Amino acid sequence: MSSAVLQRPNAPRVSIALALIAGLSLLAWAALAAWSAGPYARYLDHGRWTDLPLLGAWCAAVPQGEVVAAILFHSGAWLLMITAMMLPTVLPLIGVVMRVASGRRDAGLLVGLVVVGYALAWSGFGLLALALDSLVRSGAAQSAWFATHGALLGAAVLAIAGGFQFSSLKYRCLDRCRTPFGFVSERWHGRNAAGDALRIGLAHGVFCVGCCWALMLVMFVVGMSNLAWMLLLAALMAAEKNLPIGRRLAAPVGIVLIGCAVVLVVTA
Repeated sequence: MSSAVLQRPNAPRVSIALALIAGLSLLAWAALAAWSAGPYARYLDHGRWTDLPLLGAWCAAVPQGEVVAAILFHSGAWLLMITAMMLPTVLPLIGVVMRVASGRRDAGLLVGLVVVGYALAWSGFGLLALALDSLVRSGAAQSAWFATHGALLGAAVLAIAGGFQFSSLKYRCLDRCRTPFGFVSERWHGRNAAGDALRIGLAHGVFCVGCCWALMLVMFVVGMSNLAWMLLLAALMAAEKNLPIGRRLAAPVGIVLIGCAVVLVVTA
């Protein structure tokens, strides 16, 4: 670790950087709120994007256009959701990076690279989730059983998310996310600051996916346009990662999710 870690950070500069990131997250929330409340809310569900006249015509004209459109629109909506829900949870990490980069002219660039790396990790998970969701939808469309028992699929996702809250992987990843200073100090070498920053963001994003992926899958059950669930899940994940009692929240959240799954099964 470079001796730069021991330097006193430029407090105004750190405050400005954190305020800009918080502002970006607020703008993302505002965009999601406007989208969810508007006439195009149903298009947050990627299965409906081709209903748009212009997009439907484009998909018909371009080879594999429907697949390309699904990837592009899902990636955009997913990135917006990650900016709103997950970016605030990395503010402590950004504060540590600003301390490490204190006095450097490229401090802003380094923070940006951390954010880019973090977004890349979550974008990769989003594409995997899209592929899995598409496979499930395709199979469900060809099954008469799913037509009458679709709620059971949602119950299964909630049960998986709830069960994961008790797993050792959840706690290992969560512990890495809860120690931003140690996380940065292990990965900052100073010889290639830009590369270090990108790797820090990417690695932190991978651990963040590792502890939060199951909760994010809940969005596919409740709907990606459900702002109330977004706020609730974002608050839970931020609390788990940053509050002193955060680690102890995992088990109660798991019990609630499993309870919701049971209710869905009983009422299906």
